[in-house]
Amino acid sequence: MNVDIIIREEMAEAAEEAAGCLRALSNPSRLMILCILVDGEKTVGEIERALQLGQAYVSQQLARLRNDGIVEAKREGRLVRYRITDTRISPVIATLYEQFGAPASISGLTPRDTLP
Repeated sequence: MNVDIIIREEMAEAAEEAAGCLRALSNPSRLMILCILVDGEKTVGEIERALQLGQAYVSQQLARLRNDGIVEAKREGRLVRYRITDTRISPVIATLYEQFGAPASISGLTPRDTLP
C-alpha cells in the first residue's frame, strides 16, 4: 500500500474524530458547561446555578457530552458529579479562553497549563 494513501486515510480518520468533538463543542451551553468543568468536578446543581439554566436542560447537555465520551458521571449518594475525561478537551477550552476572552474568573487555565 502506498504511504501517501495510508497518511491520507489516517488524516481522514483524525479529521472525522476532530469534527465529532467540534460538533459536541458547537452548542454554546455545552461549551459553557465544559468551561465550568475545566476547574474540576461539579454536580448538576452547581452547573445549573453557575449558568442559570434549568436542571432538565443541563442534564440533557451533560448526557450528550457523556455519550460523546467527553465527560463522565460519578454517583455519590443522591448527587451525581461530572468531570471532563477526554484529556484533549481542557487544552481546547484553554485556547478558546485565550482567543475569545472568556472571563478570567471562570478559570485561570492557560494553554501552557494543560501541556504534559
